[in-house]
Formats: sequence, structure tokens, C-alpha cells
Amino acid sequence: MLVTLDKICKSFLDEVVLRDVSFSINENERIGLLGVNGAGKSTLLNIITGILPFDSGTRTVKNSLEIGYLKQNEALNSENTLREEIEDALSEVYDVREKLLEASKRISASTPDSEEYRNLSEAYEKLTNQYDALDGYTADTRINIVLNGLGFGDFNLEQKTAHLSGGEKIRFGIAKILLHNPELLILDEPTNHLDFTMLTWLEDYLSSYKGSVLIVSHDRYFLDKAADNICEIENGSLYKYKGGYSAFLTQKEERIRHAEKEYEKQQSELAAMRDYVAKNLAKSSSSNSVGSRVKALEKMELQAKPNPKQKKVHFKFEYDFEPHKVVLSCKDVGIYVGNAATGKQLYENISLEVLKGEKIAIIGKNGVGKSSFLKAVLKKIPYTGQIKFGGNVKVAYFDQELGDLNLNDTVIEAVHRAYPTKTEFEIRSALGRLLIEDEAVFKRVRDLSGANRAKVAFCIIMFKRANVLIFDEPTNHLDYIAKEALDDALKEFTGTLVTVSHDRYFLNCVPDKIIEMFPTGFNEYNGGYDYYLEHKKPEIVEKTVKADSENKAAYKENKKNKADDRKRRAKLLSLQREMDSLEAEIATLKAEAEKPDVSSDYQKLSDILALIADKEGYLEDAETEWLELSE
Repeated sequence: MLVTLDKICKSFLDEVVLRDVSFSINENERIGLLGVNGAGKSTLLNIITGILPFDSGTRTVKNSLEIGYLKQNEALNSENTLREEIEDALSEVYDVREKLLEASKRISASTPDSEEYRNLSEAYEKLTNQYDALDGYTADTRINIVLNGLGFGDFNLEQKTAHLSGGEKIRFGIAKILLHNPELLILDEPTNHLDFTMLTWLEDYLSSYKGSVLIVSHDRYFLDKAADNICEIENGSLYKYKGGYSAFLTQKEERIRHAEKEYEKQQSELAAMRDYVAKNLAKSSSSNSVGSRVKALEKMELQAKPNPKQKKVHFKFEYDFEPHKVVLSCKDVGIYVGNAATGKQLYENISLEVLKGEKIAIIGKNGVGKSSFLKAVLKKIPYTGQIKFGGNVKVAYFDQELGDLNLNDTVIEAVHRAYPTKTEFEIRSALGRLLIEDEAVFKRVRDLSGANRAKVAFCIIMFKRANVLIFDEPTNHLDYIAKEALDDALKEFTGTLVTVSHDRYFLNCVPDKIIEMFPTGFNEYNGGYDYYLEHKKPEIVEKTVKADSENKAAYKENKKNKADDRKRRAKLLSLQREMDSLEAEIATLKAEAEKPDVSSDYQKLSDILALIADKEGYLEDAETEWLELSE
């Protein structure tokens, strides 16, 4: 056992978060930890790692156990380069490596058969064993494997981590903790910024990880692949199930059914015994029998009533009229970042037809333009080519950024703004089905969790009664229970769905067609995600890699001059603004220096003149750079 918790209780004020939780992590075990938002997952992790004290119970940890805990969105050191972060992760390896090199030099300089030589040789052997135990000899290989697996193979390791995007920082944080290689690895929502290739790589890496892994995740497909046990926190209690996510669903149903059956059986026995005692208490002939039943009642260990089933979110998408057969037609569509003349081309000559009743999911690498395609369809961004909806089409759009919501509105105001004819009762009833109830409906949108903001957006969509749903990453903000409810609602929806998603479990359940997007076009697969994996041909993969490589090379070569020119013009504009600003500041400071109360105060005047000198220096530098770029 690496960690054992026994009857742990933890409360915050009057709220019981964990109640008599017993839990253990064994060697080489892979556990997925589930729980709705606020269930106590972070509390449990902080108790396991020793960060948070608990009210009662015991925590036992293996001696010298090293725990690596990557919290959700945990930041890197912005002052470090990527290489320095790697060196930090492998600090013990590099430290022993340096000692080995130093010991080797000293051995070479010492006299063979001398006492010094023998002592140095013994020390060298100990260091070698230590280095071997740390997997030091494979460290460089592991660095390459992990960096390539998480998409950093071609990154400059000398750049500062501050230059990484938000998603890249999170991915590099995962890379760093994997390289650190702790005996117990704890990951909190590690899949949020990984594409399909990275997810598959991480699943494979964790399956052969030399240690135990505890993963908090709402990624159901990932938990099916990466976990051999699932633990769920529900109403303060923890339940453990053998197998991945799909096995957990079946076993949980069975556990609840069994608990209800046993409770009802005991209640029937209790009722029968109490009835017997009540009927026979006055009869002297039955006194012994009554007494034995009373004692049995007193000794009986009463089973707690099974927790009521968790309230579930209820999504329902309905519409009032059927669209024409061809719902959406796209011909020779091209999309650019910027504009067609000077911007970066995402793709061109894309043609696609969506028929009534189809449920289509669009997948592809990050940055290929999936969300941009949906926005082009909705005329939210410019495009080339032709995009046309069929007759009788009514569209509802879910934006993963939830940008259509006014953050200053209350929840009720946000829905009422979209549908002013709806009564407060109708709005509250609809929100209640999404578990936004009571005083929560008066919260500002800005104060809601991501999950509840998404539910407000879904409430507005359900009121629209659209026959075509265009959804961009609809499961992103939802917990696993809400995701299951959304899956069910979209499976029941008889209209048309076009969605972008990275949720592989969702992609297996909901769409009947997968469209994989490339810069050069689409490939279609008539099934869900597993069907797509089975039928994706190796030559397509090779073609994609080759095309992607060629596109990058061609873009760099053909667009370099334009890109350089755009950068030059942008820099000139920036410098011009900077010079204008500096000239205005200098003029203001000079006017200030001429004021009597300043010119007569030596200290004030000296400070202002120093500022003027600094800004005139900046202005001269800017003018010099502007002239050089203008040539």
C-alpha cells in the first residue's frame, strides 16, 4: 500500500464534505477519481498529499513515498526556459550525473591501488547504482519521448515558458511531472488541452508507467483507457469500482439496486417483528417469543437508507417544423485568418452537404479551423465560396466560449433577454430542469461556474426549438453526469446536429458520421469514434502527415516575404504610435517644467528634466528604428 485512508471525515463550517471515507492506493494501480463539481475531489487529493488536515480518521503513507501532484492549471515558472523546467524535473538525475563526472575525473587523477583510488571507486559504484535507480541512463530518451508525445518535439527549449500559450503551459506541466517520475502520480484534469494524438499517447504512456496513478478527470473515454479502478465521491461517501468508466456505470447501477433491495428487505423484517410484538405483547403465553424479538430488534444493525439518487440534469431539444431535405450546402469554401489577400489560409475549396436528420461531428488537429468553419457557416466570420442553408431551417448555436451571454445579467435576465415573452415561471422551470434552482437563478452570469454558464446557454437553445443544432465543444464545461444527460438528449433529438468535439466518449455515442478535417479537405466516416479509428487507413495518415509538412514548408516559403512585409508595416505603425505618444508626453512635461511652482522647486524640476531626457532618448531610438525599417 502506498497510501491508506481510514474513516476520514472532513467538514468546512457546517458542511460535511467527506464522511467516513476509507480508501487505499496500491502499487502499480491506476485510479480514476470522479465526483460532481463540489463533491470533494480536491479535498481528498489535498488530504492524500498531506496538504490539508482532516477532522478524524487516520492517514498512513509508505515511508519515503514520493508524490507528484499536478493541480489543474498549475503554473510553470515564467522566468525559466523550457530546458530549465526539464532540468528542475530531473534535478536529482542531473545532480547524480554531475557527481559521477566529477568522481570519474578524480579517479583518473588518482593512483591505482591507492586507498584514495579504492574509496573513490566505492563512491563511484554507489553513485552508479543511484543513477541506475533513477533511470538516469534513459533520461535523455525519456525527455524526447515525452516532449514528442505532448507536441513539443520541434519547440525551442531555450525559450521562456512565459512565451507559451495557456494550453501549451498546461501540456508542458504534464510533461514536466511525467519526467519527474514520482512513485505516486496525481493528475487533475490532464486531458483538457490535448488533441487526439496526444491523448492516445498519454493513455499508452500511463498504461506502462512504473508507479501508481490517480487521475481526476471528466474525460470518460480517457478513464476507460487509462484507469483500472474508478472511485466516485457521492454525498460525502466514496465508492470504489473495478474497471474503467463503462464498467463503473454498470456496477454503480447494480450497487444502488442491491442497496435498495437490502434496505427494503430489512424494513419488511422490522415491520413484521414490530407487528408481532405489538399483537402479542399482552399475551402471557407469548412472552418469551415477544422478548426474544424485542432483543433481536435492539441488536439489529440498521442499514442506512440508500442515498436518494442524485438529481440529474434534463436536456430536451425539440422543434416545431421539419426542414427541407438538404439542410446545409457548402461549395468551395475557403477560410483565412485575417483576409484572403494577406491572411493565413486555413483551407480552401471545401465542399460539404448536410442532410435532414444527420448527426455529424467534425474532428481534426488543433488549429485546423474546425470552430472557424462553424462560425463561417453562421456568417460570423468572412469566407470565400458559397454557404447556403436549406428551406425551413431554424438554427441554434452553442459557442464553447459562451460569448453570447452578458456577464452582468442575472441568470433569469440572461434567458429573459433572449426570450422576453417567457414568464418567470417558465424560465425558472426550464432552469430547474438543468439544476439551476432557488437563489442560484439570481446570480450574475459572471459569478457562475463554467458548467452553469453552459447550462444557461443550453436553456436558451432549448427555448429556441431549432431543428438544426450547431454545437462547438458542447461537453467542455460539463461534469460526467451532465455529459451523460446531454448524450441522451442529443441521441433522442430527431433533428440535425453539426458539432465540433474532442470528447471521444461523446463522439462514440451521439454522431452517426465523423468528418475529419485537414487543410486540404475532409474525410468522411459513417460511424462513431471507434468506427473512425478502425477505418482510418494508414495511407491517409501518411498523406496527412506529408500534406501537413508540405503545407507548412510551402507556407513558410511562399508567404515569407508577405509575412515579413506585414510584420514590417505593423512595426512601423507601432513605432509611429510610440513616437506620437512620446512627443506628446515630452511636450506635457516641458509645459509642466515651465510652471512657476515647479521651476522654483529644484527637486521637482530635476525630476521632470530627468524624465524628459529619458523620453527623448526613447524617442531617438524609435526614430532610428523607424528610419531603418522605412528604407
